[in-house]
Amino acid sequence: MTDMAQTSPEPATDVRTTTVDKREERLAQAFVALADTLVDDFDLLDFLRMLTEQSVELLGVAAAGVILIDERGGLRVASASSERAELLEVFAVQAEDGPCIECVQSGQPVASTDLAAAAERWPRFTAAAHECGFRAAQSLPMRLRKQVVGVLTLLNTEANGVEMHSAKLGQALADIATIGILQQRAIDHGELLSEQLQTALNSRVVIEQAKGVLTAHHEGLDMEQSFNLLRRYARSQNLRLSDLAHAVAERTVDVDLIVGQEAPAQAGR
Repeated sequence: MTDMAQTSPEPATDVRTTTVDKREERLAQAFVALADTLVDDFDLLDFLRMLTEQSVELLGVAAAGVILIDERGGLRVASASSERAELLEVFAVQAEDGPCIECVQSGQPVASTDLAAAAERWPRFTAAAHECGFRAAQSLPMRLRKQVVGVLTLLNTEANGVEMHSAKLGQALADIATIGILQQRAIDHGELLSEQLQTALNSRVVIEQAKGVLTAHHEGLDMEQSFNLLRRYARSQNLRLSDLAHAVAERTVDVDLIVGQEAPAQAGR
């Protein structure tokens, strides 16, 4: 009897492990991309489009949409992964009905695993969702501490909701996107404040120059009197003080008209 060589079987490829690894790699890439708002060509719409697309790809949902709170406190649909999702989000904002509205108002996650069963709670939204082909929704707040900037809504075409693991990942995506949005707003606000400060400083320099022109033009004026004359003339002519100061400094306005305002007061002495 011939002995057969015993060989160890090749280790089977763990397909599930490979799939999980790839998903985690894509998640890591998504987090990095969403965190990268410190770029010169940052575009909010592209940023939010990436958020909705990554949500669909990584969380196993049919569609996703983002609603943001604007400067006046109103709600605006900022992005959606599909036309149907956008239509539903727009309808929700207009009707002020649905899990996304409750979520942005409360700052807490709002979910429905079966929208048909939530008809009494959101009658208009559930009817619109049915027309758009969506059967379940999970709305996640885009919030940093107590500041809510919007809501990320995940939509499914099957009445089984969103898996708990996916919902947690979705909240993580919403959180990192929120930080990115607030960071960019802070940068924009800082640049605006810096620009306003520089403008104010520049205006102050020009006003000082204009005061110097007036005091040089009229021997009896001091700097404070010159400033009062500039301010009075600007008000009487409905001009900004900085604009008048520029005109005086550049000699494009008749200084006698400004200094002459003092004549009536002097005559009454």
